[in-house]
Order: sequence, then structure tokens, then C-alpha cells
Amino acid sequence: MSAHASKRALFAALAANAGIAVAKFAGAAYTGSSAMASEGIHSLVDTGNQLLLLFGMKDSSRPADASHPFGYGLRLYFWGFVVAMAVFALGSGVAIYEGAEKVAHPQPIENAWVNCAILIFAMLLEGSSLLVAMREVREECRRRGTALFETIRTHRDPTIFAVVYEETAALAGLVAALVGVILAVVLDKPALDGWTSIVIGLILAATSLSLARQCYVLMTGTAADPTIEERLREILARVKCIEHVNEVRTMHFGPSEVLVLVSADFANDTLAGTVETIVSDVEDGIREEFPEVRRVYIEAQSSTRHVEALEDIGEDVDALEREEDEEAA
Repeated sequence: MSAHASKRALFAALAANAGIAVAKFAGAAYTGSSAMASEGIHSLVDTGNQLLLLFGMKDSSRPADASHPFGYGLRLYFWGFVVAMAVFALGSGVAIYEGAEKVAHPQPIENAWVNCAILIFAMLLEGSSLLVAMREVREECRRRGTALFETIRTHRDPTIFAVVYEETAALAGLVAALVGVILAVVLDKPALDGWTSIVIGLILAATSLSLARQCYVLMTGTAADPTIEERLREILARVKCIEHVNEVRTMHFGPSEVLVLVSADFANDTLAGTVETIVSDVEDGIREEFPEVRRVYIEAQSSTRHVEALEDIGEDVDALEREEDEEAA
């Protein structure tokens, strides 16, 4: 997914959340609703998160240098993790605290219709922001040929899945807040407004933990889309000089930066010049089909020596072979 698409989703979310935060805080001050105040905090945190992700995009786009030979792409995952912690500590923590205070000291909501109007307005803005992000996800679905939820779960760009997670949680929180305000007024039980705030806090906690887990996996080094490895093996299988592909490993160094390492057993009578030509052709072919592949390293190594090398560094060769057989099946 292009950086332009990611920025478009972020700016849409930033504009929506900034406007909603102002409206929610104004509504909370006017009506005294705890749920509305929690929702205002939620939107304010989301606004700050979008700014953090925009900074992360800029930070991670720095070119490679001597100290970071593969670039700074992994930093975007760090900032995504920071966003997840911000949602948890600020959004969830403050919402639950605010709700507990309101449950302990309930106060009637004044002019509840104002809250309802603001919440419905917020739903429209949050929904439009979510649609922008989901449009990018659907494009990725078509490109990868995977289902919607699978694409979101395995997406490598935190600027996209963070917006999807946040906006989905925001809509859920808005629905909870609207229901809570209505019930608190209709049933004349102001404490329900506080319980609603606690529910919103729990929604944010669940969202932040899911987001943190996904960023953690990406921060610690994750393989690229299996489609890349499958396609690369298909290309290598057509090369007559390659007797066996020992191993293919991939790793993301950012949403659109993939490193590919290949160990291949070439026929013993293959000339060095032929190997160089094959390597160049394979690199060009895989990059043309998958632009996110920035670097391809192909090592000429006998199958026997490859196994010995893996054993020397303590890797379970049998386990790797089983994984390859399962992927092939």
C-alpha cells in the first residue's frame, strides 16, 4: 500500500477526531455528562495518535545510512506501539476513572438532547473516516486475494490498521454513549452514565491490546506476505541451473520494504557469469511483481552445506522442512 494512501486515511481520521473532540467537550461542559467527557477524551487521544503516526511515517522514511543499512522503516511499528499504549493509558484509564467517579457520585444529565445530537454527528464523521481507511483495506484485499478480516489482521501498515481499529472502537463507544445517555434520562438513573463511561474504557482497553499485539509482532521481525515467497519459488523453479531451492526467507523492514534471502543449490557446472545473470533476472522479476521487495540476496550453496550451516547455528532443520511442506500443501 502506498504512503499516499496511508496519509490520506490518517488525515481523514485526524480531521474527524479533532472536530469531534471539540464538540464532545463542549457537550460535556454544557450537560455534565460523564460518558460525553470520556468520549471527548477518547477523540482527543485519537487526534494525538494520528499526529504520532504522521510523525512516525516521516521518521521511518529516512534513507538508509551506515548505522541503519536497511533503513528506518521499523520505526513506524514502534510509533504504532506507542499509539496503542496511549489508547490504553490515556483513553481507557481516564474513561474508566471518570466513569467510576460518576457511579460513586451520580449527577443528573441536563439537556440530554444536546449529547444525543453531538453523538449522532460524531457517528457520521467517524463513519466517514472509517470508510476512507476501509477503502484502502479493500484495495489490499483485491491485491492479495484475501478476505477482509484476514487482510486487517495481517496488514503490515500500522497507519492503516490503527485507524481501522481506532475508528471501529470509536463507533462502538459512540453507540454505547448514546444508549447510556438515553437510559440514564429515561430511567432517571444518572449512575448509568458512569457505567457507560466504564464500558467505553473497556472497549478502548480491548482495542489498545489488539493494536499493541499486532505492532509487537511487526516490531520483532515478521515475514512478508506468503504470496511473495510462493511466487519467488515459482520463478526459481523455472531456472534449469537451480537443482534445489534450499530456503527462502523474508522480513518486513517497514510496510513497503521487504528483504528477501534465498539459498539455492546451483548445478556444479554452472558458470559464474550464468549465476550472475540468473540472480539479476530473478531480482528484476520479483521486484516488478512486488514493488515492496527492495532487496533480494541469493546465495549459491549446496543443499548439504546449507543443512550443515543451519545446524551450526542451532536451528531445527526438521522443523523448517516440515513448515515448508505444510506451506507447499
